[in-house]
Amino acid sequence: MLIRGDKISLYWTLAALMAAALLSPACGAGGKEEARMGNSRWQSIGLSGGGAMFTPAISPHDPNLILLNCDMSAAYRSTDGGRNWEMYPWQQLLSSTRCRPVFHPTDPNVVYAVHGWDGRLRVSRDRGATWSEFAPELPAGVCEIAIDPGDPKLMLMGYEDGAYVSRDGGASWKRCEGLRGELVGFHFDQTSAKGERRCFAGTNQGVFRSADGGLTWGEVGEGLPWKELQSFAGGSRAQPKQCVLYCTVEGKVENEQYQGGVYRSTDWGKTWQQAMGADIATAGRRRPPQYSPVLTTDRRPLTVYTASNWGGRVYRSRDGGRHWTDVLFSTMASGKLNIEPHYITCETGGWGENISGISINPADPDNVIVTDWMCCYITRDGGKSWQTAHTRRAEGQGAPASGQRWLDNGLVVTTVWHYYIDPFQHNRHYIAYTDIGYARSEDAGKSWYWQRGEPLRNTTYEIAFDPETPGQMWAAFADLHDIPNMNVISGRHYSDEAGGGVGVSGDFGVTWRDTSAGLPGKPVVSVVVDPRSPSRARVLYASCFEAGVYKSADGGRTWTEKNKGLGGEDGNLRSCRLLLHPDGTLFVLVTAPTMDSQEGTYGAGLYRSRDGGEQWECITASHPLHWPKDFDVDPRDSNVIYLGAGDWPGFEEGGLYKTSDGGNSWKRIAREGPETFGATVNPKQPDWVYMCLTELAPGPGLWLSKDRGETWKPFRDLPFRNIQRVSFDPDDESVIYVSTFGGSVWKGPAEP
Repeated sequence: MLIRGDKISLYWTLAALMAAALLSPACGAGGKEEARMGNSRWQSIGLSGGGAMFTPAISPHDPNLILLNCDMSAAYRSTDGGRNWEMYPWQQLLSSTRCRPVFHPTDPNVVYAVHGWDGRLRVSRDRGATWSEFAPELPAGVCEIAIDPGDPKLMLMGYEDGAYVSRDGGASWKRCEGLRGELVGFHFDQTSAKGERRCFAGTNQGVFRSADGGLTWGEVGEGLPWKELQSFAGGSRAQPKQCVLYCTVEGKVENEQYQGGVYRSTDWGKTWQQAMGADIATAGRRRPPQYSPVLTTDRRPLTVYTASNWGGRVYRSRDGGRHWTDVLFSTMASGKLNIEPHYITCETGGWGENISGISINPADPDNVIVTDWMCCYITRDGGKSWQTAHTRRAEGQGAPASGQRWLDNGLVVTTVWHYYIDPFQHNRHYIAYTDIGYARSEDAGKSWYWQRGEPLRNTTYEIAFDPETPGQMWAAFADLHDIPNMNVISGRHYSDEAGGGVGVSGDFGVTWRDTSAGLPGKPVVSVVVDPRSPSRARVLYASCFEAGVYKSADGGRTWTEKNKGLGGEDGNLRSCRLLLHPDGTLFVLVTAPTMDSQEGTYGAGLYRSRDGGEQWECITASHPLHWPKDFDVDPRDSNVIYLGAGDWPGFEEGGLYKTSDGGNSWKRIAREGPETFGATVNPKQPDWVYMCLTELAPGPGLWLSKDRGETWKPFRDLPFRNIQRVSFDPDDESVIYVSTFGGSVWKGPAEP
């Protein structure tokens, strides 16, 4: 498993490899997948942007053709310069956050990209519309693709431990000799003869040069303070003869001088000089600034871009790094805002998020695309102005301002826990988001308001509606996202200081106020209202991760703990989903705490209370699961329950389980991957059960059973496959809304 960035558990690595192996016609989906873009059956809904985007690429033949990846498995394509985007069906192309797609230098129809985390090469011969396998004899794990613009038959593929070269356009490959380390960039020197092409490579072990078209390599790099390169690029042209190489290394302060950052070579890599000229930051508040990406072109080798990893700073130099200009101002606080407004700048003034991806048009050095952890920007004038490419304002709203409506342009990179249609006014829709909190629509999902401010937090997990009072709502807020998915239970994104609370709204979610008195200050993952309670003293239940269940008998003004019997002897109070059945039975799911060991997992399971939370009993004791994730209950009978679970190291427990006797016995009724998030029962047709797979789904992520789980059919044409829950249209039983882990919401047909 070759992944740059976060450390991951052994389980995650093995599970990912297993999922890759399972991605075959024999697995679950049944038959060869031929999904294509332009699927009119499914429409993405909600705010676009809102998540981390990586490895963009602009076609040198058509600047309107752009590819881009995200960190939640999806890849995207725009054919109109970033105004609109389309997500690739998962069968066609999955994202790679480490390897940028590369357009063929002379054939405008050909593009190369890496498919998914395992890094297998694919090729498109129709401008990125469809993809097929390429060079299957090459090992997985490609992290850098390069094609000689002067001799396109010469190709280099970089890996974590060296590279391979082809001189016949990819028909055959040879291992490069003498090239060491993980590749971060290549360059083909256009001043050298075509038959004896001089090539350069940057790795985390130094700079290397080849004089025989990439077959053999030797190390160069005199003058670099250290060999661990973070990025590498070059620009060269035969007339006038010019070859300029750039690299970046870690920035450090030694002897009160800034060392590192951007370096330049003009003698074919032999010697290097620091290129941290005037007007580029060399001092930081806590640590020296770091410059990871570096970009240039053969068109103008002295025009170079770099970006600081923190704070959203992008710099351009037109003289090889002797002088720099700060060209991206994404916050109003900068006083120089030069981006097209979007919902973050209008509501908060902008955050200056961390730069996660940047790429340059090889044919136009003034055309650059930048992505960060929330947004995407494109410049066509060298950074003087930037188009916002991750969203658009709805028309007819006057000048940009707070409280405006935003459109989904297809670049959807958000995790959604629930999609809601207001029970009283069906034109009002709501989305409970990870990271960007909460959004609402007043036109049935066509445009969206994004809201910030207390008590809203990083994540909204659930919303509960008063059964009698229109506009009266409660919501579960948290500072910790992804509960109960891998990021949290593995400890990767976990924080024991994360807070949370409950908010209440009386105006259809337009404004919120905190109503958390008595709650423990932990992430609140679920909130439910008892419809049988008096309207002036509503009974509410809230599930607090690491603190158990709390109850309010006064509409949320005060709360008391209700944890007797919950969590077993270990006292595991990592409670997640709450559900109140129409017959008054209350359920709560307790998940596992860690992936490092089995310690503390014995309290995990599904719990039931028949007395309003006064006493809890575990109803999965007959079939313990290490990692239960979500559940649903048949509205006709609280003894019929569907429970999703994930694999645990040494325990193949992933799948969907069912009990028909209140938990006395459980049976696994489906397993289509190592992790099943859970199931959603159609409230109007309870025999219809939707199974949702998330994280490592080897095939389709959504399945439907019309016979209570006896048989299943997949939704093969749903573009995204990490599915969490399903919502239903109260006015159209043929329509469902699918909430996903990283791909927003999809509106589509209720049946496969």
